[in-house]
Amino acid sequence: MQMKRLSIVVPVYNEEANIRPFYRAVCQEMSQLPYDWELLFVDDGSGDDSWHILETLAEGDARVRPMQLSRNMGHQLALTCGMDHAEGDAVITMDGDMQHPPALIPVLARRWEEGYDIVQTVRLETEDAPLLKRISSRAYYRLLNLISDVPILEGGSDFRLMDMRVLHVFRRYREHARFIRGMISTLGFRRTLVEFVAPPRHAGYSKFSLRKMLSLAIDGVIACSTLPLRFGLYMGGFCALVGIAIFAHAVREKYIFQDAVLGWASILGSIVFFGGMQLVALGFIGIYIGHIFEEVKRRPLYIVQHPKPRDTEKSPNVSREEGERH
Repeated sequence: MQMKRLSIVVPVYNEEANIRPFYRAVCQEMSQLPYDWELLFVDDGSGDDSWHILETLAEGDARVRPMQLSRNMGHQLALTCGMDHAEGDAVITMDGDMQHPPALIPVLARRWEEGYDIVQTVRLETEDAPLLKRISSRAYYRLLNLISDVPILEGGSDFRLMDMRVLHVFRRYREHARFIRGMISTLGFRRTLVEFVAPPRHAGYSKFSLRKMLSLAIDGVIACSTLPLRFGLYMGGFCALVGIAIFAHAVREKYIFQDAVLGWASILGSIVFFGGMQLVALGFIGIYIGHIFEEVKRRPLYIVQHPKPRDTEKSPNVSREEGERH
């Protein structure tokens, strides 16, 4: 009987101090499991010594498959690149800063052997996360679940195992504005949860800046819901009711009480309020149109610089039509 194979996909961006400890931890865990395995590092345009370290690891261990993107494409696209090129019977996606503990890999594999197609980890808390970040993250997921068409797991992370048949379906999702946690929620399949407490980073600092977090948050809303587009309709109806009430009040004051008072403040307030609502609605429409514009260009999701392009000719990223046939 042929041994099953696990693919472990790890996006890397300026993580030179974490790569070797992470590699050793993965090797230690996988040595206890009855699987053939590969470790796909995707260098997302690092500016430090990360790529040289990955090349050195690959020279000494054939199970290490480093890939380098032509520039920094972002965490979600780097993750997608690794998933596109994974060759195992199941793929595990995780970060390489040790906040996704390699010690959980045997747990994920065991749940997979029990028959689950998706084994999703749930982060109960992060030991070194500031209070403001924890509060804002909780509020964001509650808002997202309020407006989303599919439930988004609060505390869910990109640390998960997926069976290859799930991955084949996921590869047909080729949108550029990617919120993988939400995309996975739309797939269905049999799934289970594994809870964990994220330890502090092994070294360095998080490269996920406030700008990147806001961008991912917006992509999550756009990818999971069309409610913001309906916001203008709802606010238009509300403003129309307010306008009718104001008109009725003006008629009442003029013809019943004969006490109409000219008030510039109410007029100015109404103009500012209604004008603001129009700008908000136009802003939402503009965001969606911007995403449509990016999609219709049909540009590749990412560009692989190393290994050579000939090694990636059949990637789902290169041919959209071929990816859709998978």
